[in-house]
Amino acid sequence: MVLNPLKEVEYGGRAAEKYLEEAEHFLSAGSWRAAVASAQLAAENAAKAVIAVYHLPSWTHDPSDELMSLLPQLPRGLRHEARELAEIASALAPEHARSTYGEPSRGLLPWEIYTRRDAEEAVERARRAVSLMRYILERLRVGFSDAEGAEVRRQEDR
Repeated sequence: MVLNPLKEVEYGGRAAEKYLEEAEHFLSAGSWRAAVASAQLAAENAAKAVIAVYHLPSWTHDPSDELMSLLPQLPRGLRHEARELAEIASALAPEHARSTYGEPSRGLLPWEIYTRRDAEEAVERARRAVSLMRYILERLRVGFSDAEGAEVRRQEDR
């Protein structure tokens, strides 16, 4: 099996966009748990899309350390944005387990944990994460399209 990191950029980017779209839908529908869960996955996949420019991302719900380890390889002008993206992914990572399993030690199901404010904050962080991903990929001259079957390509190859 031949692995193509640029396909991983496409996959992560498209997944981040779709999870953000889903998070916004759940937020508007008043499903706070689902909004937080999708927001976390949007941020996770946004970070993984950037990581994939350099190597295949690890299977983790918190790719922040992996993204931080790439800072020296990034152009200086993108390090601040990548650091911010890593911070967002790290901040939302615990919500993967909480939105799935709740807080059993407190007897709380996932649907009993989140408020509207929690969901709004998570979705806002996800929006920022996806925006940072787009900015970083654009500056790295790596593009992806949301179109079905789209090819990821370096802009100089166009």
